[in-house]
Amino acid sequence: MTERIPVQHIESIDAAKPIRLTPAQAGGPIHTRSFIGRYRNLRLLGAGLLFALFFGTAWLNWGGRQAVLWDLGGRQFHIFSATYWPQDFILLSAILIIAAFGLFFITVLAGRVWCGYACPQSVWTWIFMRVEQITEGDRSQRIKLDAAPWSLQKVLRRGAKHGLWLAVSLITALAFVGYFTPIRQLSSDLLTLEVGAGTAFWLLFFTTATYLNAGWLREKVCRDMCPYSRFQSVMFDSDTLIISYDAARGESRGPRKKDADHKAEGLGDCVDCTLCVQVCPTGIDIRDGLQLDCIGCGACIDACDSVMDKLGYERGLVRYSSERELAGGRTRWLRPNLIGYAAMLLVMIGAFAWALAERPLLSLDVTRDRGLFRENDAGQIENIYSLKIINKTQQARRYSISLAEPGDFELHGPQSLRLAAGEIRDLPVSVALTSERKTLGAQTLRFEVADQNAPDNRITTKSTFLAPPR
Repeated sequence: MTERIPVQHIESIDAAKPIRLTPAQAGGPIHTRSFIGRYRNLRLLGAGLLFALFFGTAWLNWGGRQAVLWDLGGRQFHIFSATYWPQDFILLSAILIIAAFGLFFITVLAGRVWCGYACPQSVWTWIFMRVEQITEGDRSQRIKLDAAPWSLQKVLRRGAKHGLWLAVSLITALAFVGYFTPIRQLSSDLLTLEVGAGTAFWLLFFTTATYLNAGWLREKVCRDMCPYSRFQSVMFDSDTLIISYDAARGESRGPRKKDADHKAEGLGDCVDCTLCVQVCPTGIDIRDGLQLDCIGCGACIDACDSVMDKLGYERGLVRYSSERELAGGRTRWLRPNLIGYAAMLLVMIGAFAWALAERPLLSLDVTRDRGLFRENDAGQIENIYSLKIINKTQQARRYSISLAEPGDFELHGPQSLRLAAGEIRDLPVSVALTSERKTLGAQTLRFEVADQNAPDNRITTKSTFLAPPR
């Protein structure tokens, strides 16, 4: 992957040509130009779906409660009809592994398109830039506003921009926190200023984080803070689709008249209009080669295609392409690393689906009392246990409690138990030794809990029984 050309080396390329620094090289604020195009439409479609999913899901109800809710106090995670518990944490790990392999696969296939089209940092940055265009005007107007002295008009425009930024940030924080605290009650408490201190802290935290990341840091997050931008190049190969400038077709660059024969003048298709730089959210010049700052959003492709259309040239001077294709070859779609990631992704998805389908709806944890043993009123050696039983279903259930293959042991305590939907119960029981054997030592017990209405829904957990030698 080509690194950005250092500023101090630009003069050595051609001393006769004036130095033109990109916004990223100049280090100033990046003012993007508005544009239209197919990749912009694709990005808007993707962002719209993600927005509907993020902001809409929190308001859905299911069975008298919020459809998706991470109840940290109750240690429950509700997703529509299913309820997950800390014991199901392995499923969350599986989701993260699937997401990692999915990211690896898409990176090998098409570079950093996740960043350009679906990453929350990029999506919210585009929204904040749109707010800038509404309140302060397009690129040239914003540049003039930056250079202008402070006036009432400038204060009003800047105030409107930051006010809308804060509004978007607060709505974002409200939606996010609403997945951990019921959002309807949270919204009501926020309107009446009755939000608890802990909830208020997290609302303020996520509002500030959104405001700073999307409003002020922007491309610095993608370039300097995100680890993905650092290791993505390791995953690229010569067949990875990346945003590329076709130098063989575009050089030499330069202005020309629309109907002129630019080939006869020794010019390529690039008119050096710099629109590709002006629309770039990270302020780079893609004609310098692929850079760490490039997020693969396709904005430069849309800008360049619009110029090619006006001049009557073929589209694709800047396009998604591979190094092999630019060198005159053909992109290979079936290659070992891509197939490997796809296979692992399918295996992990299959394993996750199987684990989800086979997930037990009953949980049993057994804890033996810290004391070694005791003698009960009948003169039997007895151990004390605590059974933690969780009903993971959405209906009330009655369970039977027993010892699997009890042998010389006898369970003392409740033999059945009714649990409400999602209820957790700690049940103290004891197990007595009925045998008069002279020696015993440690023995293994198996506690069993079974659903009385669905005998197949049962679970067995091992524990240890201790007694003195006789």
